[in-house]
Amino acid sequence: MAARQLASGTRSLARRATIRLMRKVYTSDNIAIIGHLRQVLEHHAIPCIVRNDFLFGGAGELPVNETWPEIWVVDDEDVDRARALIDAIVATEPESEPPWLCVSCGEKVEGQFTDCWRCGASRPEPGG
Repeated sequence: MAARQLASGTRSLARRATIRLMRKVYTSDNIAIIGHLRQVLEHHAIPCIVRNDFLFGGAGELPVNETWPEIWVVDDEDVDRARALIDAIVATEPESEPPWLCVSCGEKVEGQFTDCWRCGASRPEPGG
């Protein structure tokens, strides 16, 4: 009996040694960002999973931030590299164009727009 328990305990230790510890590296209320970051991590050979990707329907019954999708890295060794990649992507702000004046109506239009909100005229080409 003692030998059987010892053998069972040894198998249990061996099984625990092969279990990988996953770590949460990012969470967001935006599933599109989560999906993009997952693809980036997988492209860099960092195995990961997305959890809570179908819990949006539980918002209201559950605390809102508990239903947000999460990215978990499978191998503990990849956590620092994953966080560095995620930080580089999340911290990158899109370049904003300077405001421009509509040549048709003279309205000042914010740089991210290609057409005048007032008259619908297109933004003039640079140098044109």
